[in-house]
Amino acid sequence: MDCEYKLIDGVFSFYDICKVDEYNNLRKACNMPVRNREASKIGLKDSFFMVCLRLKDREGELIGMGRVIGDGGCFYNVVDIAVHPDYQNKKLGSYIMWEIKKYLDVNIPKDSYVNLIADFPADKLYKKFGFEYSYPKSCGMVIRY
Repeated sequence: MDCEYKLIDGVFSFYDICKVDEYNNLRKACNMPVRNREASKIGLKDSFFMVCLRLKDREGELIGMGRVIGDGGCFYNVVDIAVHPDYQNKKLGSYIMWEIKKYLDVNIPKDSYVNLIADFPADKLYKKFGFEYSYPKSCGMVIRY
């Protein structure tokens, strides 16, 4: 699959677990809730796939990421799609989703169910990669602890 999305100068992609502090720093910068440190450590470690975007000239500072989690068979979730506000509107979110879609296309079993919770207006990004709205047959629900 050819990539129609390119990284901007000074940014590289990295396929490994990011550190808890940089994960929560990116979430905070993106106005996403900061997660419990121990829960974050477990969640990051147990990801099936993670793509991180880092700066070359600032000691690999994390500026974007996305993860795939799930049960390894029937169900998968795309989570933590985030790009630091200073680097948004440069198609980096599209690059992250392209990497995730490439992973899903090759690595998950046929007939698996992949979902995500989309904040508006990011739903437009996910539609470009084949995700569809689940309503009116179903809706997303959440309980927070």
